[in-house]
Amino acid sequence: MGENVPVRCPACRRQHTFTPSVFPCACGEPLAPPLLRGAAPERITHRTWTDAWVTVRCDACGRQDQWPQPELGCACGVVLRIPVRPVPRPAPPPPAGTAGGRTPASPTGHPFHIPLPPTAAPPRPKFRPMTIRTARDAVTAAALYLKWLGFRDIMQSPERPASGIDLRGPGLVAQVDPTTRPAGLRDVECLWLHGLSASAVSVFFSLAGYADDARARADALGVPLFVMDLTGTPQPVNRPADELVSTGA
Repeated sequence: MGENVPVRCPACRRQHTFTPSVFPCACGEPLAPPLLRGAAPERITHRTWTDAWVTVRCDACGRQDQWPQPELGCACGVVLRIPVRPVPRPAPPPPAGTAGGRTPASPTGHPFHIPLPPTAAPPRPKFRPMTIRTARDAVTAAALYLKWLGFRDIMQSPERPASGIDLRGPGLVAQVDPTTRPAGLRDVECLWLHGLSASAVSVFFSLAGYADDARARADALGVPLFVMDLTGTPQPVNRPADELVSTGA
């Protein structure tokens, strides 16, 4: 449950008590944006994609993700943006080669002095995300990530396809939900059915996460789930997604 804060409308001076919405973190912990108590709310006169999201850190797992910006609609017709406490900047990393006296590791997780086995697959290059500013950007960012995982010949569907399938490729169907609501059970099941009929892997990307029943169903069906932030960097949120990242296409 989020904390209650008093909010006064700057237009009509009406006093409100505001409680932010709670959403599940990717780790399953309930999480609400921490409100900045005492800060004046901002009247919304023009909306942008960036203003609709705010960075929030989960105290349980330390993950940082983008969450819907808290808003309050006053009875006078004004919509207010409620300020959120900014996430503290992380401490700078120690100089290279001095990480507590330990041998630094390579990007694959192996110490530099231990060679990879001759049969090991070459590590993928670092993923280069693209900033998400529009719903179409989210689809493009997901396509880039799937290509990075090894999928080829990925095609983007027209905007808002009736099928719900935003990306297709050989052995692949993917859906990208750029809305501010968590993806639901029906969304996951419909995507899985499309993948089943096409004998393809079904992959889901969402900016607002997933409902609990949707995550449970995805686990049972083996559907990889990813959440994306506005930097365009997907993060796996279930075991099928972890396995897909580990093995690639």
